Amino acid sequence: MATIKEVAAKTGLSPTTVSRVINNHPYVDANKRQIVLEAMEELGYVPNSSARRLRGQRTDTIAVIISRIVNPFFSHLIDAMEHVAAKEGYQLILCDSRLDKKRELQQLDLLKTKQVDGIILASLQNKWSVIEPFTKFGPIICCNEYDSNAKLPMVICDQEHGGYLGTRHLIEQGHKRIAYAGGTDRIELTRDRYRGFERAMKEADLAIDRALLFPSFYGIEDGKNIFQQIISMKQPPTAIFAGGDEVAAGIIREAKQFQYRVPEDLAVLGFDNQPLAELIDPGITTIDQPIKQMGTRAVELMVEMIKENHEVTYSKETLPLQLIKREST
Repeated sequence: MATIKEVAAKTGLSPTTVSRVINNHPYVDANKRQIVLEAMEELGYVPNSSARRLRGQRTDTIAVIISRIVNPFFSHLIDAMEHVAAKEGYQLILCDSRLDKKRELQQLDLLKTKQVDGIILASLQNKWSVIEPFTKFGPIICCNEYDSNAKLPMVICDQEHGGYLGTRHLIEQGHKRIAYAGGTDRIELTRDRYRGFERAMKEADLAIDRALLFPSFYGIEDGKNIFQQIISMKQPPTAIFAGGDEVAAGIIREAKQFQYRVPEDLAVLGFDNQPLAELIDPGITTIDQPIKQMGTRAVELMVEMIKENHEVTYSKETLPLQLIKREST
């Protein structure tokens, strides 16, 4: 870890000037301030009031970055992580990026400033090229979401297979006009799910109607809105593959309000196999992700990396997905 003296030597300025920049002193020339800031970035200098942390003392704390704290998927994932973390003597800090790139970077700074020993990315807003510089400050693991270019340990599921598995099920039930609500295409996970949907449709020689694609939807209210769009169509779909169980539940709830029968008038398929999928009537056919196994394994890997001082090579663990058949299809 660089020191103030090293930053001063790099810039040719005095340690006093460097210190003033670090402490946001108002009477520092703008050009000198910029020179110091650039040198700090290049050398990896991190101001921190807890200097003892910079000398290598561990915090026994792991940060987990998610994208939507209201999503039950994350609550179950964090619950599984917390059990393992507590057993290993670690505590978790939960960070909600709210799908915001800048917030995610601010949360990654926790590793840079040595406030945590490692970070688990359960969601991913920035590209690998942006995240990679943070890896020199400590271990980072991808869990759930991922970037195939990233050289990080990953605990993920085969999302393309999940998209294929669900779509194939709907086709086998006799559906030809199938809608798809898959989330934003900015995230590789959802792009892969759509590729699975697309592959199954092509294999069955079925056309994909662009009017039946609903991007960037996540929650129950989104599901209700999707159904409102469906009933206004001249040629509505007979089935829909929702991007998550929450969306599927919203579609079913709204369908009931308009006397639509599920699955007779509209078959609905979800993703994740959250407890909600069993509780709603009719029960939601869904793609089961091994959430507990995913969370458990991610923390186990993180603890190994921390104990081994980050000397862990790139690895990718892909967990199995399966179709859970219930009454909605």
